[in-house]
Amino acid sequence: MNYILALDQGTTSSRALLFDRAGLVVAVAQREFRQSFPQAGWVEHDANEIWQTQLAVARGVLAKAHIHADQVAHQVATIGITNQRETTVLWDRKTGEPLAPAIVWQDRRTAGRCDALRAQGKEALIQKKTGLLLDAYFSATKLQWLLDDVPGARQRAEAGELAFGTIDSWLLWKLTGGRVHATDASNASRTMLFNIHTLAWDDELLKLFNVPRSVLPQVLPSSGELGVTDAELLGAAIPITGMAGDQQAATFGQACFSPGMAKTTYGTGCFMLMNTGAVAPRSRHRLLGTVAWAGPGVGDSTRLLTSQACYALEGSVFMGGATVQWLRDGLQIIASAQDVEALAASVADTQDVYLVPAFAGLGAPYWDAYARGTLVGMTRGTGRAHLARAALEAIALQVADVMHAMRADSGLALREMRVDGGACSNDLLMQMQADFTGVPVLRPRVTETTALGAAYLAGLAVGFWQGADEISSQWQVERRFEPRLSDVAREAKRARWQQAVAHAHHWAQG
Repeated sequence: MNYILALDQGTTSSRALLFDRAGLVVAVAQREFRQSFPQAGWVEHDANEIWQTQLAVARGVLAKAHIHADQVAHQVATIGITNQRETTVLWDRKTGEPLAPAIVWQDRRTAGRCDALRAQGKEALIQKKTGLLLDAYFSATKLQWLLDDVPGARQRAEAGELAFGTIDSWLLWKLTGGRVHATDASNASRTMLFNIHTLAWDDELLKLFNVPRSVLPQVLPSSGELGVTDAELLGAAIPITGMAGDQQAATFGQACFSPGMAKTTYGTGCFMLMNTGAVAPRSRHRLLGTVAWAGPGVGDSTRLLTSQACYALEGSVFMGGATVQWLRDGLQIIASAQDVEALAASVADTQDVYLVPAFAGLGAPYWDAYARGTLVGMTRGTGRAHLARAALEAIALQVADVMHAMRADSGLALREMRVDGGACSNDLLMQMQADFTGVPVLRPRVTETTALGAAYLAGLAVGFWQGADEISSQWQVERRFEPRLSDVAREAKRARWQQAVAHAHHWAQG
């Protein structure tokens, strides 16, 4: 057994990667899928297309590595799954067909439902039990919308005919031919229906959101026996032994195993997580408390995985790489995302132009569902390059906001930030990030840490790797970015940014 197969199902593409025992990428396959925006603030995916693209890239990566169907059982030890979180699927248990398009984490259609619950004084209860803030970002109100607005869905759900899941559950169901309806604690903790203290679905929350227990998946370990694939899918029946939401998986892949260690992933959004150990955090600065991972003991003396959970503080920025996509697809001022660095670097500064990319509202630490994208400070001299630089600065400044809140919540002075995700290859952005946070930014040699985390979780369960020490030894720095701004200049920059953010707040409310 030479490889672990990691399935990385993201917001804009499905990917599959093979990792060897050194934690290095052997082969990658990727396929994008359609994004649907049927109404203002709505974002949908076709769950069947997600499955079809994920299966195609799984087969494709095996072909790239020249692993034929009759060799799979001898070459691939196990499969790990990581996924876009909160995106909600409701399907027929008998046919396996979705009842409606999947509602994506970015979707804001249920913001009004959250407002109504907030007016009823329910936000404190929800935060206490789930670690989450009351927001349309999470799965509970999305599932409630599907049950109420899809004709016949609620009656069929109460009759036990329907299954709900986030994308991990959907893929596990399809990979196992409908034999396993399950999730793991990291994904369950993003639904707003899961009590992160008891590590179980919460009856009071189910009643609050009017969700029948019969639709819910079983909660299984992040590392352990989850299921076995149908043999005809990939050429052999392969065990599935690792599962975690994308940001928790990236934290694991970055070897952030000790309390106080933190990472930021630059994908469609930006997500900063800090390990808080066995303590479920309660944020005072509008960050999230979440389950990082949980699993049975794996014979590791450092107790990397236990039957209880490891927790994390999280700050979620909705528009990260998606901001650059907007420059490419919306404004068409760049031909490809890779072009943004050179264009932004062609000017020394933004000439006091600020872009607040609140296209889907603002995430942490603001949580304003009604904020909208704002561009301020333009003059006749403002050009494409200034907008490109302002877009990169906006990504880094949003992450700096999250780090500032995280420091205040944890009382820890973060010594470094580990980074991953597609946009971390942008040297200019990473230097901005170091400048605006005031801490060194460390980019690892292997930046595929989301998929790597899923692979590590799966591999630990079958003895492919032995524990934290072995995994930590595989993490190596490719480049370190040191802060260059003075403290005075940094605070002045953040203060000006806050002025720009103030203009974006509550815009959609009129």
